[in-house]
Amino acid sequence: METILIVDDNKDMQFTLANILKDQGYETITASDGERAIKEVKTRSPNLVLLDIRLPGIDGMKILKEMKRIDKELIIIMLTAYGDVKNAVDAMKLGAFDYVTKPFNNEELTLIIKNALRTQYLSKEVESLRKRLGEKTVIEEVMGESPAIKQVLNQVNIIAPTNMTVIIQGESGTGKELIAQMIHQKSRRADKPFVAVDCGAIPETLVESELFGYEKGAFTGADERKEGKFEVADGGTLFLDEITNLSDAIQMKLLRVVQERKIQHLGGKKDIRIDVRIIVATKVNLFEAVRAGKFRDDLFHRFNEFHINLPLLRERKEDIPVLAKYFLDEANQELNKKIKRFSGEAMKFLLSYPWPGNVRELKNLIKKAVLLTDSEYVPLENLSTNMTGSASVADFAPEAHPPLAEKENLESPASFKEKSSEFEKELIKNALEKAGGNKIKAAKILQIHRKALYRKMKSLSL
Repeated sequence: METILIVDDNKDMQFTLANILKDQGYETITASDGERAIKEVKTRSPNLVLLDIRLPGIDGMKILKEMKRIDKELIIIMLTAYGDVKNAVDAMKLGAFDYVTKPFNNEELTLIIKNALRTQYLSKEVESLRKRLGEKTVIEEVMGESPAIKQVLNQVNIIAPTNMTVIIQGESGTGKELIAQMIHQKSRRADKPFVAVDCGAIPETLVESELFGYEKGAFTGADERKEGKFEVADGGTLFLDEITNLSDAIQMKLLRVVQERKIQHLGGKKDIRIDVRIIVATKVNLFEAVRAGKFRDDLFHRFNEFHINLPLLRERKEDIPVLAKYFLDEANQELNKKIKRFSGEAMKFLLSYPWPGNVRELKNLIKKAVLLTDSEYVPLENLSTNMTGSASVADFAPEAHPPLAEKENLESPASFKEKSSEFEKELIKNALEKAGGNKIKAAKILQIHRKALYRKMKSLSL
């Protein structure tokens, strides 16, 4: 759970922000002055700070400088009244991630926070890989040696030097954004911005202004002109994740941008030329989405200049030992541990588990196991699906239930997909039972987002 420090001398504002953020699943800390805020940064190491510009004693700009001196990677979002916008812009030059003007839109605030934390996470991932291996090909080194991954990396090397639009298709957790990052880093645009947008996380009312920007007065609360993601990414790469979440109206406007390479601000009349390479990603089959009328045919063909399919982790099990060792070393470093290996039973489980959450699930599981382990090797019982260890992944191991083959009609054996679906059903049912039917708790047990659980339950008719 990410921790956010709220620095504001107005107690009502502290209370309001804390409630908004707690509803989004964040832990919050509050401080009313700069001295207290700096102390919290030193002792609590928050993931993000919401910092008011005008504070008693030390002002927000000086606090910003001091916080950045303590932790140069700390994400700081400035809170400002409309009259202080110039100061907020100056704050961004000093290292602030963004700013929000009061009174703020709750959805816009949470969206900025989510994007900030996502950017921080990905930057740390890439930086960690670079530090460990010290080469441009750092990501490839830990992705594995399976034919499926080698094919993906070969496709990346082929397409990266071009300006062609790319569709990356793969289930959640397969590494779509890392592949997009890799394409960008290997392209001639590597020294320009890489801007990632999660189309599924933006409220529909904010999508247009988020992508294309807006003019002052375009709508209630638009107190200033703001650039959209296309302008921010100008010269570089714009990554649109979960593209099928966009409405038909936005798809139509996106088609115009792709065709004409120019945008128009919401509330504006002037065309703005942009030079952006577009990479899109989806966890659904985009061609099937077009056939079902859920995605525009003309936009699909504009995007479909090159297509990369990412394999599921269970389809490349020979890569699991490589990935597991990398995540073990990474967790050792982060948690100050010296665990050398996995027990035979633990590795056997890692190789047999179907990994519905793919590589992301493997990483999270290993990190928690390392936290729980005090010996030189990770035992099976520490592959826990939650921090308390009350629901061990060992409970869901294949040997804990009747083999699927015993349930099948031998004259009509189930396909791998059917077996996987049956296994996933069993996982979800067990988690729901342990959570007393509470879906939010069940999602935490399974280490997936609650929305992902709802979608999975719907697809499995649960």
